[in-house]
Amino acid sequence: MNPRNIKIADYTYPLPDERIAKYPLAERDESKLLIYDHGHISHKHFRDLPSLLPEGSLLVMNNTRVIQARLHFRKTTGALIEVFCLEPARPRDYAQMFQQTGTCEWQCLIGNAKKWKEGALTRDISVDGKPVRLVCERVTADAHTSSDRQHQSISEGSAGSLVIRFSWDNDSVTWAQVLDACGELPIPPYLNRATEESDLRTYQTVYSKIKGSVAAPTAGLHFTERVLAEVDRRGIERCELTLHVGAGTFKPVKSELIEGHEMHSEWISVPRSAIEALLRHGGECTAVGTTSVRTLESLYYIGLRILQNPDVSPNDLHIRQWEPYESEEQQSTVNSQRLSPPRGEMERGLNPSQSLQAILDWMNRQNISALTTTTQIIIAPGYNYHIVRRIITNFHQPQSTLLLLVAAFVGEEHWRDIYDYALDHDFRFLSYGDSSILIP
Repeated sequence: MNPRNIKIADYTYPLPDERIAKYPLAERDESKLLIYDHGHISHKHFRDLPSLLPEGSLLVMNNTRVIQARLHFRKTTGALIEVFCLEPARPRDYAQMFQQTGTCEWQCLIGNAKKWKEGALTRDISVDGKPVRLVCERVTADAHTSSDRQHQSISEGSAGSLVIRFSWDNDSVTWAQVLDACGELPIPPYLNRATEESDLRTYQTVYSKIKGSVAAPTAGLHFTERVLAEVDRRGIERCELTLHVGAGTFKPVKSELIEGHEMHSEWISVPRSAIEALLRHGGECTAVGTTSVRTLESLYYIGLRILQNPDVSPNDLHIRQWEPYESEEQQSTVNSQRLSPPRGEMERGLNPSQSLQAILDWMNRQNISALTTTTQIIIAPGYNYHIVRRIITNFHQPQSTLLLLVAAFVGEEHWRDIYDYALDHDFRFLSYGDSSILIP
């Protein structure tokens, strides 16, 4: 199957508004857990998850933390302008950004932009009892050089955004403190409600650490300390990686064929310890959430890139949207013609451990402790999974790329059975809803 020719209309199902969970349950692990195990469907509660995972297996989690990315400014005319911070522009490193003092720049979406044509926006705030004046200004398009390839790859997923410069008049205050003082947590638009105080806690995983996402990796919202303790007790190894979820995760597929849909780029960081853990487990794991899936499967193609060019620059590891399928097509052509692969080209049967070992060796040569790059990968029916063997995930919107990812994993003929079962058994849907474990 050529995934470019998939009709998104074939991936829909009825989702009444009342089935969308507007709030989470009081106890996270009391949510329902659908179990799809080799074609058989049943359900338990999320607290039962550890008993469903093979002892001695590996569980991979995304430790990103959602930031209070929405900032509101009121003009002297009374117009309310929303500035939605998508991703760092200068400095581009997330850790540096949140420690920045005095000024910083972000790629942002602007709400009510027609009311803000020019000039600066200002807002007086209090940070830990200190008065601070926050200023927001547009930055001209040529403020950044086009030669920075990694910055270009990030911006591909930010169509319609602007570079915005923020400045504040207290150098003892960091950007992280500014956001915490006056930013609003961006809960999903399909909840159709305003952010509430409780969301500051419930829209974060209990293991979130690295600030940067504008949406939560929602499969992880069901974990509690007692579930994690039981995972450990059963000898299931855990490791963490980071993918900062962008606003593009809510971007609807508007084209008839998914070939016309542009995926957003996302920043990923995978520590050496995670690569080593994956190698200990033969390059196989259980992924918590679609964000972990996209990161893990991108690793396979990053390793392939490194094997083709052992001296590749860190800035040249971005995985393009259709790259996995182009790679498969190229390798298939080589095999069908019975030609010797060109120097550096891998055989179709490259296994995950070879790819991961190539990454680890490259990291050693680069003397770095974490692989940091971006990915624009789209996973749809026709994709061959390499590293992920089980997925823990929530129930996704109709006609979404996340539903395509699930269909690619369990098979086109089975995803609808899973969703019909969830609808028939009163499962709650989307970010604050119930979840599933998928074992194809």
